[in-house]
Amino acid sequence: MESSAQPTRVLVVANRTAATPGLLDAVRERAGAGPCAFTLLIPSTVSGLERIADPESHGGDVDATATLELALPLLEQAAGGRVEGLVGDVDPLTAIHDAINVHGFDEVILSTLPTRVSRWLHLDLPSKLAALDLPVTVVTAGSRDEAAL
Repeated sequence: MESSAQPTRVLVVANRTAATPGLLDAVRERAGAGPCAFTLLIPSTVSGLERIADPESHGGDVDATATLELALPLLEQAAGGRVEGLVGDVDPLTAIHDAINVHGFDEVILSTLPTRVSRWLHLDLPSKLAALDLPVTVVTAGSRDEAAL
Protein backbone atom coordinates (compact mmCIF):
# COMPACT_ATOMS: atom_id res chain seq x y z
CA MET A 1 0.00 0.00 0.00
CA GLU A 2 1.31 3.46 -0.94
CA SER A 3 1.84 6.08 1.71
CA SER A 4 0.59 9.61 1.14
CA ALA A 5 3.61 11.06 -0.56
CA GLN A 6 4.48 14.73 -0.53
CA PRO A 7 4.37 16.49 -3.90
CA THR A 8 7.66 16.62 -5.78
CA ARG A 9 9.30 20.01 -5.15
CA VAL A 10 10.42 21.44 -8.51
CA LEU A 11 12.72 24.46 -8.75
CA VAL A 12 12.22 26.32 -12.02
CA VAL A 13 15.19 28.57 -12.82
CA ALA A 14 14.73 31.22 -15.49
CA ASN A 15 15.17 34.87 -16.25
CA ARG A 16 14.37 36.21 -19.70
CA THR A 17 12.75 32.89 -20.65
CA ALA A 18 10.46 32.69 -17.60
CA ALA A 19 7.25 33.09 -19.64
CA THR A 20 8.22 31.35 -22.89
CA PRO A 21 6.09 28.61 -24.48
CA GLY A 22 8.83 25.98 -24.10
CA LEU A 23 9.07 26.49 -20.34
CA LEU A 24 5.31 26.60 -19.92
CA ASP A 25 5.05 23.32 -21.85
CA ALA A 26 7.75 21.73 -19.67
CA VAL A 27 5.94 22.80 -16.48
CA ARG A 28 2.61 21.57 -17.85
CA GLU A 29 4.19 18.23 -18.77
CA ARG A 30 5.87 17.85 -15.36
CA ALA A 31 2.65 18.75 -13.53
CA GLY A 32 0.84 16.10 -15.56
CA ALA A 33 3.33 13.43 -14.48
CA GLY A 34 2.37 13.63 -10.80
CA PRO A 35 1.79 15.95 -7.85
CA CYS A 36 4.27 18.85 -7.84
CA ALA A 37 4.96 22.08 -5.99
CA PHE A 38 6.74 24.58 -8.25
CA THR A 39 8.94 27.54 -7.30
CA LEU A 40 10.28 30.00 -9.88
CA LEU A 41 13.77 31.29 -9.09
CA ILE A 42 15.00 34.38 -10.91
CA PRO A 43 18.70 35.11 -10.31
CA SER A 44 19.14 38.78 -9.46
CA THR A 45 20.20 41.23 -12.10
CA VAL A 46 21.77 43.64 -9.60
CA SER A 47 24.81 43.31 -7.38
CA GLY A 48 24.68 42.73 -3.64
CA LEU A 49 25.39 46.36 -2.79
CA GLU A 50 22.55 47.60 -4.98
CA ARG A 51 20.21 45.02 -3.42
CA ILE A 52 21.08 46.19 0.11
CA ALA A 53 20.32 49.80 -0.84
CA ASP A 54 16.69 48.97 -1.75
CA PRO A 55 15.49 45.88 0.12
CA GLU A 56 11.77 46.50 -0.47
CA SER A 57 11.20 44.74 -3.80
CA HIS A 58 12.76 41.25 -3.71
CA GLY A 59 16.15 42.51 -2.73
CA GLY A 60 15.86 45.74 -4.72
CA ASP A 61 15.80 43.99 -8.09
CA VAL A 62 13.08 45.75 -10.08
CA ASP A 63 13.79 43.70 -13.25
CA ALA A 64 13.56 40.37 -11.44
CA THR A 65 10.38 41.47 -9.66
CA ALA A 66 8.81 42.47 -12.98
CA THR A 67 9.76 39.10 -14.47
CA LEU A 68 8.15 37.31 -11.52
CA GLU A 69 4.97 39.37 -11.87
CA LEU A 70 4.75 38.52 -15.58
CA ALA A 71 5.69 34.85 -15.38
CA LEU A 72 4.00 33.59 -12.21
CA PRO A 73 0.38 33.75 -13.48
CA LEU A 74 1.37 31.97 -16.70
CA LEU A 75 3.33 29.31 -14.81
CA GLU A 76 0.45 28.85 -12.37
CA GLN A 77 -1.90 28.22 -15.28
CA ALA A 78 0.56 25.69 -16.76
CA ALA A 79 1.12 24.02 -13.37
CA GLY A 80 -2.55 23.94 -12.48
CA GLY A 81 -1.86 25.54 -9.11
CA ARG A 82 0.14 28.03 -7.11
CA VAL A 83 3.77 28.72 -8.03
CA GLU A 84 6.04 30.44 -5.50
CA GLY A 85 8.54 33.08 -6.61
CA LEU A 86 12.08 33.82 -5.43
CA VAL A 87 14.82 36.25 -6.43
CA GLY A 88 18.26 34.80 -5.80
CA ASP A 89 21.90 35.72 -5.98
CA VAL A 90 23.24 37.41 -9.10
CA ASP A 91 25.32 34.30 -9.83
CA PRO A 92 22.87 31.67 -11.12
CA LEU A 93 24.75 28.69 -9.66
CA THR A 94 24.92 30.34 -6.23
CA ALA A 95 21.23 31.27 -6.49
CA ILE A 96 20.33 27.64 -7.25
CA HIS A 97 22.51 26.25 -4.44
CA ASP A 98 21.04 28.76 -1.98
CA ALA A 99 17.46 27.90 -2.96
CA ILE A 100 18.08 24.17 -2.65
CA ASN A 101 19.90 24.52 0.68
CA VAL A 102 17.26 26.79 2.21
CA HIS A 103 14.04 25.41 0.71
CA GLY A 104 14.92 21.89 -0.46
CA PHE A 105 13.92 20.73 -3.93
CA ASP A 106 13.66 17.35 -5.62
CA GLU A 107 14.12 18.43 -9.25
CA VAL A 108 15.31 21.40 -11.29
CA ILE A 109 13.99 22.81 -14.55
CA LEU A 110 16.53 25.22 -16.04
CA SER A 111 15.26 27.53 -18.78
CA THR A 112 17.79 29.35 -20.97
CA LEU A 113 18.09 31.46 -24.06
CA PRO A 114 19.29 29.78 -27.28
CA THR A 115 22.87 28.50 -27.22
CA ARG A 116 24.34 31.34 -29.29
CA VAL A 117 23.24 33.99 -26.76
CA SER A 118 22.85 32.12 -23.47
CA ARG A 119 25.35 33.16 -20.82
CA TRP A 120 24.17 30.24 -18.67
CA LEU A 121 24.99 27.72 -21.39
CA HIS A 122 28.35 29.40 -22.03
CA LEU A 123 29.06 28.97 -18.31
CA ASP A 124 28.06 25.29 -18.73
CA LEU A 125 25.49 25.67 -15.96
CA PRO A 126 23.63 22.42 -16.83
CA SER A 127 26.79 20.34 -16.29
CA LYS A 128 27.56 22.16 -13.05
CA LEU A 129 24.11 21.23 -11.76
CA ALA A 130 25.11 17.56 -12.00
CA ALA A 131 26.79 17.93 -8.59
CA LEU A 132 23.34 18.46 -7.05
CA ASP A 133 22.43 14.83 -7.64
CA LEU A 134 18.91 15.88 -8.69
CA PRO A 135 17.07 15.33 -11.97
CA VAL A 136 17.61 18.38 -14.21
CA THR A 137 15.54 19.29 -17.24
CA VAL A 138 17.07 21.92 -19.54
CA VAL A 139 14.64 23.96 -21.60
CA THR A 140 16.31 26.06 -24.28
CA ALA A 141 14.15 28.72 -25.92
CA GLY A 142 12.91 27.08 -29.10
CA SER A 143 13.87 23.51 -28.13
CA ARG A 144 14.06 21.26 -25.12
CA ASP A 145 16.63 18.71 -24.05
CA GLU A 146 15.91 16.56 -21.07
CA ALA A 147 18.78 15.19 -19.03
CA ALA A 148 18.96 13.49 -15.70
CA LEU A 149 22.22 15.13 -14.64
